[in-house]
Amino acid sequence: MSIDVETARKVAHLARIRVEEEDLPALAGEFNAILGFIEQLGEVDVEGVEPMVSVTPMRLKRRDDVVTDGNQQAAVLKNAPDAREGFFAVPKVVE
Repeated sequence: MSIDVETARKVAHLARIRVEEEDLPALAGEFNAILGFIEQLGEVDVEGVEPMVSVTPMRLKRRDDVVTDGNQQAAVLKNAPDAREGFFAVPKVVE
């Protein structure tokens, strides 16, 4: 995939980045370099390589996946500007 100047202009517009007209070819070149690097990464053989969390071997702490209500309704609603019947009250926005 190759990025041309027009596509670079569109990406800059969508990202809300102002890029001068004379800088668009350089931006398109940078995009193409990034995409080229991504294509190189796709060619790397990772068969049999386990995903890592860190460069040092460690196990993540795990907990049982159980559903709870948290028992924190009062604490959560304590800072709400308007709470009614155990819920956040918000102004009506659709008429």
